[in-house]
Amino acid sequence: MNLIPLLQKELEQEAATTRRFLQRVPMDKPDYKPHEKSMNMQALVAHLAELPGWAGMALNTSELDFSKMDYQPTTYSSTEELLQIFEKSLAESKTALEAAKEEDLLPTWTMRTGDQVHATFTKYEVIRHALAQTIHHRAQLGVYFRLLDIPVPATYGPSADEQGF
Repeated sequence: MNLIPLLQKELEQEAATTRRFLQRVPMDKPDYKPHEKSMNMQALVAHLAELPGWAGMALNTSELDFSKMDYQPTTYSSTEELLQIFEKSLAESKTALEAAKEEDLLPTWTMRTGDQVHATFTKYEVIRHALAQTIHHRAQLGVYFRLLDIPVPATYGPSADEQGF
């Protein structure tokens, strides 16, 4: 079984759904969060927009070491800018997957902060993890939408908002 075509299909399917969510993000509520332990809307949405890029990152690197980077959260000020971040992230992974061979999915990839290892996965597992994270964070965003009375887009079938309930 060839996994790359399956990953490409899943990436495309999840991207289509995520795009619908990102198109509804209210630009006037960047600091909104439903609970003190929740991420604010800006951080959650920026992370969601960047997650498709993890497939390309995994295929093109062997690790992510937070101690070797000065991470600055991505910001956006318009729906167009947000969608550009998302589309760039998606395009990078699509390109990486198109160039990949099945054996490229097997090497180990590590997430760390210096000597502290947070996770070690195969590159395939990193891609699946990023897809799972996309689904997870998109669901969180759906809760934010519901609490703000923003219609929740369909995900794996019609939403109550799209059915008119």
